[in-house]
Amino acid sequence: MLTQVVAGRVFDFSHAVGRGAVTGMGFTTPVKVLTTKDDTAYVVNRGWEQGTNTTWDKTLRAVRITVITMGTEPGDEELVGEFSRPGTEPGELIWPAGIAMDSQERLFVSDEWLNRVSVFDKDGNYIKMWESAGSGDGQFNGASSIVLDADENLLVVDSRNHRVQKVDRETGRFISKFGSHGSGNGQLDAPWGITVDNEGYIYVADHKNDRVQKFSPDGRYEATFGSSGDGRGELSRPADVAVDPDGDVYVADWGNHRVQVFGPDGRFVTTFWGEARELSKWAEMSVVANPDSWKRRRQMRKPEVEGYFTRPAGVTFDPIKSRLVVADTQRSRMQLYNKVSSYAEPARNI
Repeated sequence: MLTQVVAGRVFDFSHAVGRGAVTGMGFTTPVKVLTTKDDTAYVVNRGWEQGTNTTWDKTLRAVRITVITMGTEPGDEELVGEFSRPGTEPGELIWPAGIAMDSQERLFVSDEWLNRVSVFDKDGNYIKMWESAGSGDGQFNGASSIVLDADENLLVVDSRNHRVQKVDRETGRFISKFGSHGSGNGQLDAPWGITVDNEGYIYVADHKNDRVQKFSPDGRYEATFGSSGDGRGELSRPADVAVDPDGDVYVADWGNHRVQVFGPDGRFVTTFWGEARELSKWAEMSVVANPDSWKRRRQMRKPEVEGYFTRPAGVTFDPIKSRLVVADTQRSRMQLYNKVSSYAEPARNI
């Protein structure tokens, strides 16, 4: 476990969860994680397209929602199940992008290709859906990340319409919107991730503008986090954003293969590069079962590289366990960081 003590905060890297798998104990291009109060986590698997002579929507593989418990310590994680599959029928998914749960423990899953929101119960049983493609009110062109506001209305990132829409979670009826295409304050360019803090403020990962913008609950521009680049506090195509109860902001800096942390005032705090130097429980099961894989892994010249993020697309802060969960997308795993509230510096022998 690696510890960062910075700007009055302490972050402990905990462990990794997952491995590459098309079903069962693992993930396939995970882009979002939803944590719940009962330790259940729902992982959105984007899957991949396998080239064949059939139409493209029949070549999708491994698109699904994986349900796990993550526990607290390395090795605690357990597979609960999975639901949905690739397709266009009710309850199926093509490009799943976001997930949210309401007070009735219903799950809302957005689909960027189908411009659809599908509703499931907590066990993954399909309930209903709504979809509408276009640029009008209540229509979507790239329905990506979603989140519930304080009134349990759905905020849907309408990526290719460069805006965020608020809709009724029961019917999908349009309520309001904010954002327009551009690079000025309050404008958006292909936004993707979204979250809401404890005070109802809305944070949007403004993907092509290389920044995160903060909005009031009614959609007024408030502040900007980050700017273009690869330096401290700079971003390259951010994909997601999370905010913890202290107001610290975590950004999935997708293009720079890292997670950037900002304080509530927008000042840069620190960077996470990925620390998974030990195999996860499920990954170790796979490697140990194959002697050749074990030998090849021991031949790595730079084993530390295995721990780094590759295109992290999702960040979620679990307030119950006070930890950040990073969807390490191209490595098909989660990396977990604990935010420690009470920490005593070890004595130094001089």
